[in-house]
Amino acid sequence: MKSLIKTLLFIFPLFAQYPADSLYNAPNNSFFQKMLIYPISKWQRLSYNNPNVNCQFYPNCSLYGAEAIHKHGAISGLFMTSDRIVRCSPFAYEAHTKINGQYHIDGRMIDPVDLSNPIKNRKSPIFAAGLSMFAPGLGRAYSGRTSDGLLGFILSGLSINSAIKSYNKNSILSPFWIGVAITIYGGEVYGAYRTAKYYQLENNIEE
Repeated sequence: MKSLIKTLLFIFPLFAQYPADSLYNAPNNSFFQKMLIYPISKWQRLSYNNPNVNCQFYPNCSLYGAEAIHKHGAISGLFMTSDRIVRCSPFAYEAHTKINGQYHIDGRMIDPVDLSNPIKNRKSPIFAAGLSMFAPGLGRAYSGRTSDGLLGFILSGLSINSAIKSYNKNSILSPFWIGVAITIYGGEVYGAYRTAKYYQLENNIEE
């Protein structure tokens, strides 16, 4: 009997419906959007049933990624997802507190895909994005998120290095690593822009 119960508890999550499933089945998705949302929907079968991989944000990173890809297309959605993953770090709570961010009823930090209230501040989103085009992570640092900038710089460097090595070796995985490097680099440029526009420290706001 116990074995049957354990088997059922294992099987039920595999066939249950998760938030990304509805986004995957949306009729207006392109083939590439579906291709990217599909693994997210499968990941949610693990993450939603394992407290060890809970996300500190609302919506969580997997749903954020699925929504971004669904709403903004495959390429932009990937950049937005990469940006969120970089921001979902041990430094997120401190940064969220400094900008007087809102919290969900369950205590998670509210951070939707689309923000509608840019902060009037002394930081230029365009300049921030340009800095990160020159050196990934620099735009985030300019915008007051030095920790996020450092993490973005490290991830960009590792992914670019992996892409170069894979390409030089004519590896079959080189297209994958090149895609990862482009995604993280693009996420840094987008993330710098978004940080300067929406995620400013209070002392950067003009009186």
